[in-house]
Amino acid sequence: MDKGNSPLDDYVLSLVEHRRPRVCFLPTASGDADHYVVRFYRRFSTSCQASHISLFRRDQGGQGVEDDLEAHLLAQHVIYVGGGNVVSMLGVWRAHGLDKVLQAAWHKGILLCGPSAGSLCWFRESLSAFHGAPRRVQGLGLLPYSNCVHYDAEPERRAEYHRFIGDGMSPGFAADDGAAMHFCGTELKRVVSCEERAGAYRVCAVGGEVIEERLEALDLRTDAAQALAGRPREPIAA
Repeated sequence: MDKGNSPLDDYVLSLVEHRRPRVCFLPTASGDADHYVVRFYRRFSTSCQASHISLFRRDQGGQGVEDDLEAHLLAQHVIYVGGGNVVSMLGVWRAHGLDKVLQAAWHKGILLCGPSAGSLCWFRESLSAFHGAPRRVQGLGLLPYSNCVHYDAEPERRAEYHRFIGDGMSPGFAADDGAAMHFCGTELKRVVSCEERAGAYRVCAVGGEVIEERLEALDLRTDAAQALAGRPREPIAA
């Protein structure tokens, strides 16, 4: 939803074969921050049937959200998870049973996506550095890998991710700001980028040495038509 990253949002919407897709925003990681919810509606309400779910407010929020949050989420084409504190978000989801609902959404084929915490949550493990020293976090485990975000913007994350991988963390994927990884099922289908140097990486430990492989990325600014050709409804991690 950042102004400069609109091609990534466009890419997500291109994967849904519906004229006005139903898109539900989960701003849990930000504590349901008002400004984040406003940004979501500003970006998606003109072209989508947009709604959001608040777990920190008395009113659950959103347009068309009824008492049954599970039914609402499972009726969506896209579930968009916002950034923020992934540790707090996962704790709140589990307290409300949304972790099970999102697993059901995955199996139903609903497109799951998000930046930062909205990327980390889908993986078996992730590196979180929201408060204090970087730490390992157990995610929902839909993708059987580890994940690290803000790879270029916060260089210390790269070093810590390598350290954790070397210490036994699951091999996985990292993404620079402005890049996204598109998974079909548990297989990486494509890396897309909306910034010149933004990319994604496969990181693993081999023989006691941590190996980082930069993955080829499709630049949405120049190859958008080719990138938007396929329309699988699967998770997007940015």
